[in-house]
Amino acid sequence: MNKYYLLLGKVLAEGKTQQNKKGKIKYLLNEQLTLTPADLLDIFESHGIARKKLKEELKLFMQGERSVERYREAGISWWDYCGQTLVNSYPTYMEKLPPLIKRINKEKRNSKNYVLFLGATDAESNQAPCLSLVQFQVENGTLVVSAYQRSSDANLGLPSDIYHL
Repeated sequence: MNKYYLLLGKVLAEGKTQQNKKGKIKYLLNEQLTLTPADLLDIFESHGIARKKLKEELKLFMQGERSVERYREAGISWWDYCGQTLVNSYPTYMEKLPPLIKRINKEKRNSKNYVLFLGATDAESNQAPCLSLVQFQVENGTLVVSAYQRSSDANLGLPSDIYHL
């Protein structure tokens, strides 16, 4: 069983229960999930997840698309609860990536942490991002990406965030 499913099992077995607007949920605090490229292949190639929808969603994010209707047209309905427009959300952060990638490639400094902080725009938001910070670091010529999340819906949010990262 892969690390993702082991973590899901832990949530179900040891998670605390909470009632909120989403219903009755189980949660764990302060968990860490470290994935290698082989772990990612295991998650995305050997299990039935919505790869086509995640790919379309990422494409729309990268185009800067903020209209929820456009996502729905692509068969992605999980943003419907946000209203008509994604405000202060993933398309906004995708715009910050090209200059950051250019800087990382130019400097290639092992001792440097390059950070993409999500949610620092002071814009009114209808959906605060689950990811709060993405850190890029060059270690021995290899790019290491660390993501910090404020929360994660294990059934959709976490696989989606892993795919997009």
